Amino acid sequence: MFKKILLAYDGSEGAKQALEAGINLARLHQAELWALTVQEKIPPSLMEVAEKVFGYQYFEQIMEEARTRVQKAGIELKTEIRMGHPAQTIVEVAKEGKFDLILMGHTGLSEVWARFLGSTAEKVSRHAPCSVLIVR
Repeated sequence: MFKKILLAYDGSEGAKQALEAGINLARLHQAELWALTVQEKIPPSLMEVAEKVFGYQYFEQIMEEARTRVQKAGIELKTEIRMGHPAQTIVEVAKEGKFDLILMGHTGLSEVWARFLGSTAEKVSRHAPCSVLIVR
């Protein structure tokens, strides 16, 4: 049923649960498993400070952790890091890559902001070009 799965991965506990589900689904469906992390765009005036505090290295590190976990399960994980609005970027990548399923945790790193703006998972589920599985 699913041949190409896109995992939205930010290193949060919810994302780690989604990663485990992704491993199982990739095995079950003999599907490709991809992980995407999105670094939110930061105003240029804050970029230097943000890179020192949070930085691109964080995203490389969480992707390496995910890749290691998936390799232990005997599955290949393709990874991509993009900059942009998380929900919008996840949907764009799903369209571009013709994914059958987007997999994500119910809460991510921006849990506090979700109370005010709506969660990334909710936004993705409304606009996705394919099925979305939100893992709890």
